[in-house]
Amino acid sequence: MRRHLRLLAAATTAAALLALGAITQVTTASAAAEPLSQGRPVTTSSTEFDWSTGAAAVDGDPGTRWSSAAADNQWIRVDLGSVQAIDRVVLDWEAAYASGFRIETSADGAAWSSIYSTTTGTGGDQNLDVDGSGRYLRLWVTQRATQWGVSLWELQVFGTGGGTPTDTTLLSYGKQGSASSSQNDGNCWLCSPDKAFDLDPASRWAVSPDTGWVDEGWIAVDLGAAAHVTSVVLQWDPAFATAFDIEVSDNGTTWRTVHSTTNGTGFKQTIPLDADGRHVRVHLRDRSGPYGYSLWEFQVYGTGGAPAAPPAEPADPDFDDLDLVWSDEFNGPAGTAADGAKWTIDAGLPQNNEQQVYTPSGNGFQDGQGNFVLEARREDRDGRQYTSHRMNTSNKFHAQYGRFEARVKVPEGRGLWPAFWMMGSDFLDGRPWPYNGEIDIMEFIGQNPTQAHSTLHAPAYNGGGGYGGAYALPDGSKISDGFHTWAADWDSEGIQFSLDGRDVFYADRDTVESTRGPWVYDHEFYLILNLAVGGDWPGPPDASTPFPSRMLVDYVRVYQ
Repeated sequence: MRRHLRLLAAATTAAALLALGAITQVTTASAAAEPLSQGRPVTTSSTEFDWSTGAAAVDGDPGTRWSSAAADNQWIRVDLGSVQAIDRVVLDWEAAYASGFRIETSADGAAWSSIYSTTTGTGGDQNLDVDGSGRYLRLWVTQRATQWGVSLWELQVFGTGGGTPTDTTLLSYGKQGSASSSQNDGNCWLCSPDKAFDLDPASRWAVSPDTGWVDEGWIAVDLGAAAHVTSVVLQWDPAFATAFDIEVSDNGTTWRTVHSTTNGTGFKQTIPLDADGRHVRVHLRDRSGPYGYSLWEFQVYGTGGAPAAPPAEPADPDFDDLDLVWSDEFNGPAGTAADGAKWTIDAGLPQNNEQQVYTPSGNGFQDGQGNFVLEARREDRDGRQYTSHRMNTSNKFHAQYGRFEARVKVPEGRGLWPAFWMMGSDFLDGRPWPYNGEIDIMEFIGQNPTQAHSTLHAPAYNGGGGYGGAYALPDGSKISDGFHTWAADWDSEGIQFSLDGRDVFYADRDTVESTRGPWVYDHEFYLILNLAVGGDWPGPPDASTPFPSRMLVDYVRVYQ
């Protein structure tokens, strides 16, 4: 519904402006082929309105547009899905155009090359001949022509459709591989070469600290039969190679170099290739730091070989057409506990230097008015000064992808830390945090009542370094003054967090992989509600903190 309303708002606004003579719309130049950019994923530096998102610039509808914040150095980036040869870019500007901008391409979303640049842009409909290639194309605005931001009705990218084909197969999945050395200790347990080929973004290969922390090293994979290799994807740990070669071999002994670099960037690198061989090797020649080399993933794509099919992933949800698959409306009698068929009470001592103990009963109950109460009290229990409540859906309900939503009233007060979040279900099978992944849909720090947070945690970014954002209500009022609805729309491309139906933070998979580390959220998670007292983030309560304090939950719902 939210997306339909945005399209309606955009169309209504454009129609009104046209009627007033405020804008003159230019029809985008037609082309024999559909743009490579049509309907592709888009990220932007900013958006001016909820409905003026980057997706509106590649939807083929000249009545919708992307608009940025009123500042220079704004950008819009489109993911073409694979490396493509690009020969033309069409920009259909709204009245707020850029006089200075450049067009850049990248194979991996990290290292960029400029294929067009101007300081005398005229706006209107610009049909630009270019010569470049890349999976990603970015328009970077260096100078606005008006006092406003910049705005595009359409950004269209054309090319021959060449480059790495999108129908090639992952050839390296499940292969054992080999390496110059491997690490196996308390810092990296069983970090053998096969971990780079298992499609598990939270397991990795690393060289041995005893013999491998030198500039020369390698990791190789036997594809099982002769293959044509079209690309290699490397997802680096922070211990990456600044200089390395990609090599192929027919017999695993005699190697041919098919790619070489001395300016490796780490994070995620997608390297297009046109090579033949049964074996593929990354020959590591220069380290980025004092440690060795480590890869979360080493993926080889192409044709031929002896590929094994990876497990099928669930289809991405259509967020305009979802069904309610699980919920708790908390409509039980006053004083009753949570439904044991849906919730597991998570009693015990806390983490993160929190000061409460979670009790098995008493601190969590239904109020008879359609809410569940998580109550923090000042009382001694098990050597702690405070008690509170935490519960989760572990072994009751796990899910991958969809909309996860709760309507909550959070308490105000120093040291209070209510949260609505999710943990990767493999935590229950013994995989430690943060390798299992954590999705914090809502966290609230009681002494900052106008601000809430949504954050992701993974092996390469966690704790205070988690990937997320803080946000406030549009009018700046206290979030703790009433009920609000937090939601996460989660699919294979990213997670959109929202507050009361307003998008507040988007975690884009490509951006995370190319700037922070592995994306560890393509598996089942379970839900958690808790009210903590104290801890590393909020600090301790003080004399002003009200006790008892209550976190009220109207409902929790999951749609798929």
